[in-house]
Parts: sequence; C-alpha cells; structure tokens
Amino acid sequence: MKQISRRDFFSLAARWALGAGLVPVLPVLLAGCETMGDVTAAGSSLASSAGLLTASQADSLSRSARAAAKTFHDITPSQEYYIGRAVGATILTKYRPYANSGVNQYINVLGQTLSQASDMPETYGGYHFLVLDSDDINALSAPGGLIFITRGLLRCCRSEDAAASVLAHEIGHVQLQHGLQAIKKSRLTEALTIIGTESAKTFGGQEMASLTTAFQGSISDITSTLINNGYARSQEYDADEAAVSIMQRVGYDPKGLTDMLETMKSRLRPGGLDFARTHPSPEDRISKIQRIIGTSYAVSINAPRQNRFQRELKGI
Repeated sequence: MKQISRRDFFSLAARWALGAGLVPVLPVLLAGCETMGDVTAAGSSLASSAGLLTASQADSLSRSARAAAKTFHDITPSQEYYIGRAVGATILTKYRPYANSGVNQYINVLGQTLSQASDMPETYGGYHFLVLDSDDINALSAPGGLIFITRGLLRCCRSEDAAASVLAHEIGHVQLQHGLQAIKKSRLTEALTIIGTESAKTFGGQEMASLTTAFQGSISDITSTLINNGYARSQEYDADEAAVSIMQRVGYDPKGLTDMLETMKSRLRPGGLDFARTHPSPEDRISKIQRIIGTSYAVSINAPRQNRFQRELKGI
C-alpha cells in the first residue's frame, strides 16, 4: 500500500471538498444542517429555484457535496495514522517526553499487552505509549494508537492494576475512534465556515489555499480541544466501560480504575490543564464504573506484579 504524506492528504481533501465550479451556500443555510451534503443539497435546490444558480452550477454544487461527504466520513486507517501523528507531534510541543527509557519500556509493555485484548488490537501504525515529563495529572490519546500519560497521573496509581486502568481507558478511546470523530467535526466546521463566508463566487487559488490551511489547522484545533476541553462526557464513560472489559480480559482488577480515581480526586488542582478540566468528576465516573463491575468481581493482589510495578516506577 502506498503511503500518502499528511501534506498530500490534506491537499487532496481540499480538492475533493472544492470540486469543480463549487458555488458557496449562503450562511443562513448552514443552520440546522448536520452534514456537508445536507448543507449543499438544501442550498443548491433553493438557490436554483430562486434563480441564483444555473442548473449546471447547482449540479456542480451537489457533486461537490458528495465528494466532500466522502472526505469527512471515509477516512482510511492510513490517513487516520497520519492524522494521529500530527496530533501527537502537536502534543509534544506542549509536553516534554520523560527521558527514562526503563519507565517508558515498562509502560509500553503494559500498554501493548492491554491493547492486544482490546476490540482493536491492531492499528495501521501500531500502538505506541509515551510518558510525559509533567506534574499535570493527564493522559491523552491520538487517533491511530498514540497514547500519552504524564508522570503526575502515574503518581496517582498505587498498583499495576491502577496504571493498567489508565492505559486501558485511553486504548478505549482509540478503539471507539473518539479522537477521529472529534477531528471530523472540527474539519467539517472549518470547511463550512470558509465556504459559507465566501461571497457567491468560484473559488480561486487564494480560496483553495485558505481551505487547505483550514484542514491542516484543524489538527491544532482538535489537539487544543483534547488538552483544554476533553472528550464528551458520554465518550469518557464509554472509554471507562471499554477499560473495564479490557482489564478483565487480561486479568487485571478493574477496581484499579476506581482506586486510581479515588487517589486522583484528592490531588487534582482547580483550574489546571488536567483531568479536572477534561473529564467528568471522579465521583461520577466511580459511580458508573461500580455499576458495571458489580460486587462479585475481585482479583487478589498479585505480589510479583506489585513488586514489578514498584521497582519500575520507583522515583517517577
């Protein structure tokens, strides 16, 4: 399979979105439309009947809508990989990697083990885990399987089960494609903003460049969203449920997740760029997780596993 660069992918996406002879829709038509196809289909029909577009222009607009819809909804695994790499690179401009090869190797072995028990054990570029040198209590996942966890969050983990719960939660986001869904929404909003604000004219070179920039800029937009706002609450709860399932398949105690959240609750800093801002409250998550686990599931503490955890993360 021939790989396509991120620059080429976004340039191609812009050309798909523009199509031949795309005539912008009036901004008022954007309200209430859920997809590019809805917007342009409604706009071309109304504008054609009102005499604002010729039949040829209306047909061109409809064809462009179908091409744009394909761009937004049919992202391939390889394209998801390059999007994820771009998101990951942006995250690493905000956080420094933790320069401890032993800790990073331990987290990668743990993460790889968990990922193999997920509903998406393989991705185009594979799963990769990295510890971030930050006291913030945070973890982030980029499309395609790039997962980051801060030293601050690892300090909230009192056992390997707890550390596994964090990685399993982020793997849950990847298998459910939450990051990719957020990027799609961001790209759609950016594209519609530009198309809707251009006064009824054919796009030229400058407009093409603006739309291409919007697609590229959406990577930074979604990364900022992940760091500052986080996923939707429902997505966080879904990732917790996925984490419980993954942990049970591997043999970890899913109560490690509630234990981590209890510890985290006392350490979160109000107003910080961490779980306090980007996730539902620990209390809400604990309540929902306990309903999933019930009272019957229990795994005794594994002494060799706990010794390994304490040895590998000593001084984190």
